[in-house]
Amino acid sequence: MAPGGGICKEVIESSIAFADYDMATSNVELRGSPCRKATTGCGGNLGTTSNNDVHELLECPVCLNLMYPPIYQCPNGHTLCSSCKARVRNSCPTCRHELGNIRCLALEKIAESLELPCRYQFLGCQDIFPYYSKLKHEKNCKYRPYNCPYAGAECSVTGDIPLLVRHLKNDHKVDMHDGSTFNHRYVKANAQEVENATWMLTVFNCFGRQFCLHFEAFHLGMAPVYMAFLRFMGDEEEARQFSYSLEVGGNGRKLMWQGIPRSIRDSHKKVRDSQDGLIIQRNLALFFSGGDRQELKLKVAGRIWKEQ
Repeated sequence: MAPGGGICKEVIESSIAFADYDMATSNVELRGSPCRKATTGCGGNLGTTSNNDVHELLECPVCLNLMYPPIYQCPNGHTLCSSCKARVRNSCPTCRHELGNIRCLALEKIAESLELPCRYQFLGCQDIFPYYSKLKHEKNCKYRPYNCPYAGAECSVTGDIPLLVRHLKNDHKVDMHDGSTFNHRYVKANAQEVENATWMLTVFNCFGRQFCLHFEAFHLGMAPVYMAFLRFMGDEEEARQFSYSLEVGGNGRKLMWQGIPRSIRDSHKKVRDSQDGLIIQRNLALFFSGGDRQELKLKVAGRIWKEQ
């Protein structure tokens, strides 16, 4: 038997079994993707199978995502990914036969021969990756969509920066300002109320980019604090090109902070919990406010600049 002949036979038999699938529409990333090495190691016998057919074989019929080892199959040849296998309670979702722990080694071997584009190709990524390297790249692809930076609610919107800017303005009604300097005043009648909630988000347009200024109150351990910090609407590498300063004061005193804006790739909670910003203890905030120390009156001033 020629080298690889056994594998080819398994693949052809598996293809016949897979033809019975009632597959849902495939993910966009699978359609029309190049399959540069699909015939490698099979003496050209797979040449009659189109790229789309090969991609469909690698698509889990349950979650519709690409399958990665270990790929499991039932005794009738129906396959599914390891994540879905754990959810279907050992019952094949296609024929209801008991699954067991049979690996589809032929399909795993085919996957090794494939090269596919990044799933974020439509957002600008033009790189091609071996099948088993693709998933790792996509987790950190610089073209992957951003999460909405609004922290006042659990918002599931994702997209590129222009989309998120429109979303913040139209859906969250966030204030938009042009310029690299700002001077904001926050007044709260009952300074004793400190809730784990975002109080203010403002977006600044400067240097052709967008920055999110967060100002909020929360408990740091048992101590109530106020915190202001800046996030950059872009990747971390770009964020390092900028710096910012914040200051708050009153009664002849001043508290200052200088740092680098964090990318919105880092969640709001991650930045807040790392205390990477201007933190004001409540007693000090009330001292800055003056008066009878019952009403909070804070003025937060700041500046953004681009490093040379």
